[in-house]
Amino acid sequence: MARVTYLGHAAFYIEGEGIKALIDPFLSGNPSSAWKPASITDLNYIFVTHGHDDHIGDTVQIAKNTGATVIANAEISAYLASKGLKCHSMHIGGRFAFPFGRVKLTPAWHGSGIAEGDKMLYGGTPCGFLIEVEGKKLYHAGDTGLTMEMKLLEHEKVDLAMLPIGGNYVMDIDDAVRAVEFIKPRKVIPMHYGTFPVIKADPQEFKAKVGSLAEVIILEQGQSYEI
Repeated sequence: MARVTYLGHAAFYIEGEGIKALIDPFLSGNPSSAWKPASITDLNYIFVTHGHDDHIGDTVQIAKNTGATVIANAEISAYLASKGLKCHSMHIGGRFAFPFGRVKLTPAWHGSGIAEGDKMLYGGTPCGFLIEVEGKKLYHAGDTGLTMEMKLLEHEKVDLAMLPIGGNYVMDIDDAVRAVEFIKPRKVIPMHYGTFPVIKADPQEFKAKVGSLAEVIILEQGQSYEI
């Protein structure tokens, strides 16, 4: 049975048959995560939704320590490959069959600049991920506002959606509820809230507003959920 562990902010650890992976591994400097990059030694994939520091995070260090393959858009993949990482590049709408299951990149409305010193490098188009693990479909929205493209995910029959609710940079609670209406996942985990004051949000309010649309799973940092 696949397991999802919440690492704070938008970072998750996914474990299932053929996969031990991190999504957006913002660990160092993340006040909501107790995980440390040096403690991660067994990993085969890292998913990066976009280039911002609080998502690309510790990808370089962790990938070098573990030999994990990074799955990201073509621009981020080229950037990380220049750092010596093994990457599999994709783009929006593309789907690929990995040994553990299929992955599809989904649209996300956001930015993707990569900060390097005093420069901001082009990070391509931000994305979300639709990840199949042990016959289950997991959707990590990445950083995004509400989009009409989310309606297309209804046909994917998503088992578990991970949706931002913090507002300001991403969807707020009300728009995230509309996203649940669009996607119609069986279960949903709120993310990207409370890390910084500007994205303060109450997951219990989100749960109440979702109501019977889906089962809302509120995870504390370090908690896991089996799908």
